[in-house]
Amino acid sequence: MVSHQTIDEPDTALTPEDLAALRENLHEQRLFRQEQLRQFASTTRADDRRRQADAAQLEVGVKLAASARMVLADVEAALARMDSGTYGTCHLCRRPVERHRLLIVPQARYCGRCQQVREAGR
Repeated sequence: MVSHQTIDEPDTALTPEDLAALRENLHEQRLFRQEQLRQFASTTRADDRRRQADAAQLEVGVKLAASARMVLADVEAALARMDSGTYGTCHLCRRPVERHRLLIVPQARYCGRCQQVREAGR
């Protein structure tokens, strides 16, 4: 069974340096996803003009674009949480999201325990 750590434990507390690095990482992810979506859009237009797009490739492109939009939305939401001062707080239990989790997945909305509960319910 996974237990929540307290705020005093070192793995929970985010330093100002951590936050700066996480913000930079999120900005880089946002730029990457925006560029990825621009590329998908231009590829789709070119494929439409040629009318030679393979149906399977088109479907993969649509799914990749949808995934990129979802990640971009998560990244922008994390940046908004940073701006509002709620970054690093679990959306379900309101406890701190583990530092190591945020360093790996900076846009994480849930602590490890709540994420496991959400995934188990799917």
